Amino acid sequence: MALTTSQRTELGLELYQALRDGRTVSPLTERFPTIDIEDAYYISQAMLAPRLENDGETVCGKKIGVTSEAVQSMLGVYQPDFGFLTHVMAFPNKADIPIAGNLIQPRAEGEIAFILKQDLAGPGVTEADVLAATDYITPCFEIVDSRIHNWTIKIQDTIADNASCGVYVLGDDRINPRGLALDQLKVVVSKNSEVLSQGEGSAVQGNPLTAVAWLANTLGTFGIALQAGEVILSGSLVPLEPANPGDRFSMTLSGEGIAPAQVSCQFTS
Repeated sequence: MALTTSQRTELGLELYQALRDGRTVSPLTERFPTIDIEDAYYISQAMLAPRLENDGETVCGKKIGVTSEAVQSMLGVYQPDFGFLTHVMAFPNKADIPIAGNLIQPRAEGEIAFILKQDLAGPGVTEADVLAATDYITPCFEIVDSRIHNWTIKIQDTIADNASCGVYVLGDDRINPRGLALDQLKVVVSKNSEVLSQGEGSAVQGNPLTAVAWLANTLGTFGIALQAGEVILSGSLVPLEPANPGDRFSMTLSGEGIAPAQVSCQFTS
């Protein structure tokens, strides 16, 4: 049985308060075993609402997560999630990112971000539509963060928790994606000056364009469009890595037809 409207609202507000208090809550799926994806989406909306209405945040993009086999295996979640980005989540390239009062149990992941110049409204969005609607791509660190205790999540938990969104950092390069084999682009991630992981665009549903099309079509079922000017995070190409005070992460995106592009950030207490 699906959750009631009041249950969805209460759980969304519980997650919002956990975000504001910097604490975790027990998994929703343990307390409400019948919770489904639709419940989770509406819980995420109830979590997002006070951020927009009370805290003055504005939506500036969307994200797809848990797309790669590496991340799915780490989290034990075997289908993608989706969430909303707000302007306070955005940090500039080379930023210092404070953990205290900002993040709870952060993990860094390397991605390709899409910045749109046209709306994308599903259903029926194709990879060609995504390419046509994209202004440029750039390397990105998404710092995911879970309000669920010890990352003990199922797909319903992470969708309800706004896809475990934390903050994100965009590179400065603006790469024209047309004519590029996005599935063959490569990333190399380093932590504290040592190579940590490597991945290719094919790690996210075979191609980042496919991932963004999936996101547009999935959100389209809820009447939500990807909008011109928004940042769309297409999913991690590498395993997630815990981030602690003093850690510095850097990533290089390279491939045939582009000059190497970089993004970096460091974490403070």
